[in-house]
Amino acid sequence: MTAVLDRLRAALGDRVDISAASVEGARADRSGHRSHGAPLAVVRAASVDDVQAVMRIATEARTPVVPQGARTGLAGGANAGPGEIALSLREMTRILEVRPDDLLAVVEPGILNADLNAALAAHGVWWAPDPASRDISTVGGNIATGAGGLLCAKYGVVRDAVLGVDVVLADGRLLRLGHRSVKGVTGLDLTSLFIGSEGTLGVVVGATLKLRRLVAGEVLTIAAMFADVRAAAAGSAAVTAAGIQPAIMELMDAACLGAAHAHLGLEPPPAGHALLTVQTDGPAADAEAEQVAGVLRGLGAAVTVSHDPVESERLLAVRRAMHPAMQRFLGTTLIEDVSVPRSMLPAMFDEIARVEREHGVVIPTVAHAGDGNLHPNFVYSGDEVPDVIWRAADDLFRAALRLGGTLTGEHGIGVLKRRWLADELGDDQWELQRQVKAVFDPLGIMNPGKVFAP
Repeated sequence: MTAVLDRLRAALGDRVDISAASVEGARADRSGHRSHGAPLAVVRAASVDDVQAVMRIATEARTPVVPQGARTGLAGGANAGPGEIALSLREMTRILEVRPDDLLAVVEPGILNADLNAALAAHGVWWAPDPASRDISTVGGNIATGAGGLLCAKYGVVRDAVLGVDVVLADGRLLRLGHRSVKGVTGLDLTSLFIGSEGTLGVVVGATLKLRRLVAGEVLTIAAMFADVRAAAAGSAAVTAAGIQPAIMELMDAACLGAAHAHLGLEPPPAGHALLTVQTDGPAADAEAEQVAGVLRGLGAAVTVSHDPVESERLLAVRRAMHPAMQRFLGTTLIEDVSVPRSMLPAMFDEIARVEREHGVVIPTVAHAGDGNLHPNFVYSGDEVPDVIWRAADDLFRAALRLGGTLTGEHGIGVLKRRWLADELGDDQWELQRQVKAVFDPLGIMNPGKVFAP
């Protein structure tokens, strides 16, 4: 380990950080999970050359590397442990090119999602992925986890918004994958392979992003209060079944809604009620909002429609306040992430209620109802996740799979869900994916112990 540190210092100087605060911080993300010890060092890369130097040294020394961005992940996917190099891309923040005529931008991975869109606004364009963590998460991290967010039901997830990636492989080689054109089907789609790969195949050091014009026309927000969460889920499914495509459709159960109101200093909502917040945009926003309101009123919801941008933002602020509200009012939580077909949302909320009853746990849940992505939050006491929570999570994950869903819609597998990965993939696909990883990372030094670990 001393020899590896010496080589890193010789190549990168003071970009090699072994201070206690830095290496301790590199052990954890926002999932509540920590590695079992501190990494060897944090290397703060400022360029592609820096990343290549780290990977060459790591390959020669057989030393594991964990790529990191802002460490806002919720699956432990970027936590670095003993004997590992934490490779931080956070200082690589440049916007290298913006082409409004071609609707593309080329950026480095460390730029924050919100900072990118603030800069793009001057050009009349935006990057659509909109995770709840947009103010604190990096574009590189969004790509590594295949992030989604509030707007993805209409505008797509990260996979729909990346034209190409530049990646440094385990041995230090630089690949430029993808294309700048709207179409491109030459060879296998290796760009998509890297999106959501969680640092297990290589290090994303640049991205060519697919942009959109800023939305013209009105933005309307509909707030629909339902007597219970199942009714709200049925409401969201009915909107989808009616063929309406809102920009945002978010659901909060009673526990989440109460915590968010308390956090923001708002009047408490009616007991037991759940909130469905829907936003329409563009030239058809008015007509779509009227349709949505009609569907939801027909199902018994108390509905208000707002044309006021300030009021609309206030309504969305309730949803975005969920994570800080949980930390403040609900206690320690295991934040999870499953997706089901949108028609199955009511059935999935039935399953959540069953898991709560049978395991004696509390699971406040929010959902990106527009695309069927739920975030059940398992509340517990103490520093370690107790066995009863893992048993309840196991039950809930298997319920999602039975309903035709998936283990993760946007957070990734990381370390927290790797034990269930083979259950979803099946033995043949599980083995094939492990073989693909071995092609890119034959020594097994890229983010070991994550995703593909048994």
